Amino acid sequence: MNIQKQGFNPYLPSWEYIPDAEPYIFNDRVYIYGSHDRFNGYAYCLNDYVTWSAPVDDLSDWRYEGVILKATDVENNSDRDSCLYAPDVTQGVDGRYYIYYVDSKRSIVSVAVSDSPAGYFDFYGYVRYEDGTILGTRQGDEPQFDPAVLTEGDRTYLYTGFCSRGDKSRSGAMATVLGPDMLTIIEEPTIIVPSEPYGKGTSFEGYEFFEAPSIRKHKDTYYFVYSSIQMHELCYATSKHPTKDFVYGGVIVSNCDYNIDTYKPALKPMFYGGNNHGSIICIKDQWYVFYHRHTNGTNYSRQACMEKITINEDGTIDQVEMTSCGPNNGPLRGFGEYPTYLACNLFCSEESIYTDFTGAWMNNQFPKITQDNKDGDEEIGYIANMKDSATAGFKYFDCKGIKKVGIKTRGYANGEFEVRTSWDGEVLGRIPIGFSNVWKEYSSDIVIPDGVNALYFTYKGEGSASFASFTLE
Repeated sequence: MNIQKQGFNPYLPSWEYIPDAEPYIFNDRVYIYGSHDRFNGYAYCLNDYVTWSAPVDDLSDWRYEGVILKATDVENNSDRDSCLYAPDVTQGVDGRYYIYYVDSKRSIVSVAVSDSPAGYFDFYGYVRYEDGTILGTRQGDEPQFDPAVLTEGDRTYLYTGFCSRGDKSRSGAMATVLGPDMLTIIEEPTIIVPSEPYGKGTSFEGYEFFEAPSIRKHKDTYYFVYSSIQMHELCYATSKHPTKDFVYGGVIVSNCDYNIDTYKPALKPMFYGGNNHGSIICIKDQWYVFYHRHTNGTNYSRQACMEKITINEDGTIDQVEMTSCGPNNGPLRGFGEYPTYLACNLFCSEESIYTDFTGAWMNNQFPKITQDNKDGDEEIGYIANMKDSATAGFKYFDCKGIKKVGIKTRGYANGEFEVRTSWDGEVLGRIPIGFSNVWKEYSSDIVIPDGVNALYFTYKGEGSASFASFTLE
């Protein structure tokens, strides 16, 4: 397959499940820090924290750095009853690396420290007030969740919060200032983005804070990235000050491409979305947004993706499409074999914005990206449940001279795959398939127009096919 030396989404191997990824550049390598889902898991964030890194000049070459913090290192968690939720990392004034995290049983912020960005991180303490009271435990404190951090000089800005729609007990995203010891509060929490009950009349109305705070600075402007009450989108707000005066900016990315109207109707979902978490970073003069997608028909097996973005002259960011080639320097090569887990669009005639792990997924009604065997097995992912009308889309390819298209499928299906270059475009050709308990290859003479194209495969027929790969010749 054309896997080597091209950048794909997801950018990590298909058997790795890291949501909530926060990217940073340390020593000319991009490191990501996220929570860690389990394939076919029954809850969020069941695995230990790990990190991966890549050289700044080759975002296709990701290296596993290993476990950086075990869930059993949480206090009184030898039975792993508490999971490690989305973390963030910053480099302190002492040159060491600090990871901030909240576990699933306590609404307080823990901190661990390492001499290396690749860990291992050892427990350091809890974020606390000057009198030693732990943030989140004092009367009147709101619960702490999803910490994000930015260090400037001897001050570290900490952003936290989780606010469900309609919950008046939670006011919004909080900003807290820590002193040079990276733990002690020197400015108490203040609300910078309102929750849904308090958003009316503000610039955030309709896009109030839900979860997933992240913070970056570009020139003299602070960018607060967060997940809105819509869940599937990452929004941003800007301010010239790190703890006040934030104004809503817009949506950066949606993990179902909602409100994108460049290639389809704005309100048509093109993937099965869900919660979202990530951030923005500039790598070698190119800005990217990091986010995650949902797989396996559940909310609990999420994967890390990235797309190129542009920060305009006026500081705004336009919403970008989900693609299969986000980390790549341009479109993918228009020849050879590609695995179908690279699909950036996946849908059927019955539309759904959100991944639903109780209804249609249990009945195998919707297509889903999945894998064989168990979590940790290095099995290349594929698409299951390709029933009649199910469509998988891949963007983008630099096509030249393609005259044949092949696919690899298995399963109890009898029908054909239609091939298009747009989701609702002309059918360029059809590839018949039949029943098979093992992977089998089929192909047809199909001419793909020269140029940069998307590729869409729609199944028409009886039964349900699994779809492993496609080949361009």
